[in-house]
Amino acid sequence: MSGTAAARPPPPPPPAAGGSAIPRFYELDRAARVRAVAAFAGLTAEEEALLAGRGGGISFEDADRMVENAVGTFSLPLAVATNFRINGRDVLVPMVTEEPSVVAAASKGAKAARAGGGFSASAGEPVCTGQIQVVGAGPPSSFPDAAARVREASPEILEAANARSGTLSGMGRGARSVSCRMLRPGGEEGDMALVVELEVDVADAMGANVTNSMCEAAAPVVERAAGGRALLRILSNYSTARTARAEAVFPRGEVGGAAVVDDMLRAYRFARDDVYRAVTHNKGVMNGCAAAAAAAGQDGRAVEAAAHAYAARGGAYRSLTEWSADGEGNLVGSLEIPLAVGTVGGVAGVHPLARLCLRILGASSSRELACAIASAGLAQNYAAMRALCTEGIQRGHMRLHARNLAAAAGARSSEIDRTAEAMIREGRISLARAAEILGGA
Repeated sequence: MSGTAAARPPPPPPPAAGGSAIPRFYELDRAARVRAVAAFAGLTAEEEALLAGRGGGISFEDADRMVENAVGTFSLPLAVATNFRINGRDVLVPMVTEEPSVVAAASKGAKAARAGGGFSASAGEPVCTGQIQVVGAGPPSSFPDAAARVREASPEILEAANARSGTLSGMGRGARSVSCRMLRPGGEEGDMALVVELEVDVADAMGANVTNSMCEAAAPVVERAAGGRALLRILSNYSTARTARAEAVFPRGEVGGAAVVDDMLRAYRFARDDVYRAVTHNKGVMNGCAAAAAAAGQDGRAVEAAAHAYAARGGAYRSLTEWSADGEGNLVGSLEIPLAVGTVGGVAGVHPLARLCLRILGASSSRELACAIASAGLAQNYAAMRALCTEGIQRGHMRLHARNLAAAAGARSSEIDRTAEAMIREGRISLARAAEILGGA
């Protein structure tokens, strides 16, 4: 391609440490962004080098230990969302996502919330539910007696479960209660479906492995007490005891005035009342939550499954967020979802970049991590709704998409912006048009 790239303003100097509202962060080159993040988070020289390195933070040998049949590694973009202020603390939120606009939208949403004081967030106790399915324990009429025997055996059940984790027991955590539920009768003989549930305090772990181990250890005691056979012994990912909530006030002026606030409330009611809109609305929420969870090495499938189940807890699938206007006309938003996340163990304990992202985030506990993830989801939802109600969702998205298409068509670094801008001006954003521009057509 002939000619020179369009002139761009000189990049701003790297910001000093001391705030997540980093001006023009997106205009910094990679080295300056890394220095800014390192200064904000107080990273060591080794941690800064890891952030600036190649390969996604793990070798093939690491990958081969993590999964079966490994043949390589697969990298995705790691970014940071700026402007977050959560419970009075400035936060940079690392995000892993391949989707254009997600990080920019979260940063814009956080900036608007920051003008109203930032996010107020809280998270429930780190409690997992383990389930032991008992079959062959008799007809439904025998449930009261079976449940009474299980309750009587609770001390022995808890002792067996807690023997599986000296770490949690030493912390005064671990399995702490036993309960029974009966589902509708099932099976050829009409036996009751008896479910014995363990409530397990997993501290700062996500808790899946230890809960599963405790269910397996407790199963023989449950079988003797219930008079049946323990079939499934596994945690539930519907972690309603670990619900996280984020709230924020978005000042009317930041939103764009009273008319935009009104339109955003109309958009919210659309998602609240229509399942087709709710699914897409909640996908936007999870754009923020899932990206933040992935960066911190969390089980994103568990996070999303629990969130979508929670959206349908009233019997119909609804918006995960709630929006209203306060007495001054400001927009008020909240997000509440179950979040079983951890800062110790799992991928967060073995993946170097996941550990580093937790350092950048400054999350000292699983509850702080949950607060940050929920805040990212609320910020993303605000930004997506505002874009839909004003210029449309495609404006920012297609600008980034145009850059990707230019690169896919073979544009070099100096040609990408020029090719993308030409497609945007024409309103013809496609791989074929990018190739034509690069070919001088």
